[in-house]
Amino acid sequence: MRVNPHLLRTFVAVLDHRSFSVAAEVLGFTQSAVSQQIAALESDLGTRLIERRPVAPTPAGTRLMEHAPALLLLLDAARADVARPHHARPTRLVLAHTPAALGPAVARALARLRTATQPLDLEVRVLGRDAVIENVLTGSADVGLVDGAAAPSDPLPLPNLGPTTTLAAAEEALAVLFPRGHPLAGRGSVRLTDLTEAHWIDAPDTAIPLDRLRAVCRADGFHPRIRHRGTDLHGLAALAAAGHGLVALPLPLAAALPGVAAVPVAEPRLVHRTELLHPAEPTAAARRLADLLTGRP
Repeated sequence: MRVNPHLLRTFVAVLDHRSFSVAAEVLGFTQSAVSQQIAALESDLGTRLIERRPVAPTPAGTRLMEHAPALLLLLDAARADVARPHHARPTRLVLAHTPAALGPAVARALARLRTATQPLDLEVRVLGRDAVIENVLTGSADVGLVDGAAAPSDPLPLPNLGPTTTLAAAEEALAVLFPRGHPLAGRGSVRLTDLTEAHWIDAPDTAIPLDRLRAVCRADGFHPRIRHRGTDLHGLAALAAAGHGLVALPLPLAAALPGVAAVPVAEPRLVHRTELLHPAEPTAAARRLADLLTGRP
């Protein structure tokens, strides 16, 4: 059984947009060509993958969709890895990072890098976790910073990154954001397991994802009252301050946000961890930034 990656990309586009016509527009095909490609993929796999009216995955399509985006990303990463030596720009650095990953230490390291690398064309992008990883793997960014919750010294649970180097950049205390008038706002610390039935804000691209809190606490709960999509930290803090739900963020950052009380997490024993990602053969600027952030000589 062979799967044509072009057909797989069309399959993902149709289900992402829940529309054959929109997928055709995005991919630059006619709607008839998209329909033919889906039919060809279904023929190759010997099963129906997409219901047409309304557009939705069949059980087999749902299973394929669990694998398809990761497979396509690895193909794009392989293509970028092969092309990277021919497109290296020694005086340009693109840093992609999640909202809570760029703090004062990173800003100072970038300043030192700019001083040592003249001229340096620097671009900084604030993205969600998946987008940061995709940017690094596909060569759109030279280096990435992602954050999350983990036990001290444990790595973050990242997907298969292929020939990519992952380094620990920082570990900080983890905190929960409460509105100033919340009964727990004055506590010296809190246990996450005591907050499983509290209302939370689901903000996976900005704060610690709720499914990660469930995993580290080995508990159900952490139900979202509202969903926040995007990378606006101050907007998220304003929602927490207004009582829409709780949020988990690194303590130094959380303590500086207006209108909220940042209470450290005592149990389970967790830290907010930031990791740096770069290709196995990084540019000189990316390697130097990694050295500055990890203390390597």
